[in-house]
This record gives sequence, C-alpha cells and structure tokens, in this order.
Amino acid sequence: QVQLVESGGGLVQPGGSLRISCAASGRPFSGLDMGWFRQASGKEREFVACITRSGDRRYYQAAVENRFTISRDNAKNVVFLQMDSLKPEDTAVYYCNAVQVETGAIRPDLSVFGSWGQGTQVTVSS
Repeated sequence: QVQLVESGGGLVQPGGSLRISCAASGRPFSGLDMGWFRQASGKEREFVACITRSGDRRYYQAAVENRFTISRDNAKNVVFLQMDSLKPEDTAVYYCNAVQVETGAIRPDLSVFGSWGQGTQVTVSS
C-alpha cells in the first residue's frame, strides 16, 4: 500500500521542542528526496525542510533554519523533523512527501505517493 503516515505532533509551549515522524510505504524510499511542508489555518501549504536521498544535503525555509533539523532512516523508511525553540507561528499541520529539488525551487512530487498524508497537528501555545 502506497502511503505516508505522519505522527508525533501535539501541544507544546513556546521555546519547547517536538520531534515528528513520517513513515512511508509502497515506494523505494531510499531513492527519494523527502521533505516536510506545513499548512497553517487559512494559509497556503509551504515548504519547511527537505533532505536528499542519501542524507548528504538538507535545505530549510529561512524561518526555521537553525531551529529545525530534518533527518531520515532509510532502513526504516522514516523521515524525521526535530523542532526546537518553537514559536507560536510554527503552529500548523505538518505533512511530508517526496520532493523535487531543482535550482532555485523545491517542490512536492505528488506523482510518487499519489497524494498527501493526513498530516500531524503541531500547536505552539502557552
């Protein structure tokens, strides 16, 4: 079955940390560049971070650089997002997906998994 399952979200206070996970199945995970995206209420989905198939390169949205860390475990078909120093503006539903990494642009590649997973809600609030 081809699917993406995000987990690990929750409620955290500003300045806190959270690690979210994405389990992928049905596709050759180790051959895919993978990324995290987020969608806040009333806003468009936006890119957060991505990691190349071998894990040798990582890219981040400017607003999360130096606070978030993306990683992956190809043996377990899982990609992680460690989020530190969380801010209220990080509140969103977080999604993972395969990505296309091109010069000047990083785009979700929906042709791999067919669609988005259900996402995981991250709420940063005191």
